[in-house]
Parts: sequence; C-alpha cells; structure tokens
Amino acid sequence: MGDSRIGVALSDPLGIMASPLTIISRTDEEADIEAIIAIARQNEVARIIIGLPLSMDGSLGKQANKVKEFAAELSCQIDIPIEFKDERLTTVLAKRIVRNVRKTSRETRYDAAAAALILQSYLDSALETEEHQDESG
Repeated sequence: MGDSRIGVALSDPLGIMASPLTIISRTDEEADIEAIIAIARQNEVARIIIGLPLSMDGSLGKQANKVKEFAAELSCQIDIPIEFKDERLTTVLAKRIVRNVRKTSRETRYDAAAAALILQSYLDSALETEEHQDESG
C-alpha cells in the first residue's frame, strides 16, 4: 500500500500461487476501503494480507504506521481477518521482474506485482508451517 496506489493480488483457491490482480489508484481512504471490500467480496476472499513496509532494521517507520492505521479502519468495516506480511524489498524485486514491460505501464504494474510477491511469501510461509506441523505431529 503506497500513498498513490494499492497493489492487489489474489491466490488460487488452494492458497498455493499468488497472481497480480489490479491496482487501486488512491483517492481518499473511504473510497480505497470500499474498493478493497468490493474486490474481497467479489472474489470470496477468506483473508486479507497487507504488506507492512518495515525499516531495514525491522522497526516501524512512518509508512508502516500509515499502513497499520489504514488496516485498522478497514478491519472495522469488513469481517475478513487481516494479517500483515513484511514487504521489505518486494517493490525493488517487482520492478526488476516487470522491467521489460512497456515504460508507460511500469509504474502501475509493479504495484500489483509487488502485491503478488507479498502474498506469495505469505502463502509459502503458511505452507511451510503446515508441512512442519504435519511432520512433527
């Protein structure tokens, strides 16, 4: 979630693979939240994962606090669980991935690609945790 755009990604029904979906151009908080709620309902989302832009030392900076405030407001308006995932360096990686996309669309496409990377990281962590529990239990 940036100040100008929110990248959106979805996973497949089994929670194995994330794919970029769209970009929400930020207007105001109410409209942004309505857009997220509409996407979540239309796609029968079971959980919302929000990238948390931690500082390189792991601390919460200005943008991370903005994200947490936005998520708190979103959680008041939707009954879907919300979780955070560290998103350090995902935008840098997403820009590298989409560097061959036409220059005019790069700026917005990397937001959705970054969202997919964040979601994929979450899915991979959840799968590893599930596999570890299966092995030990």
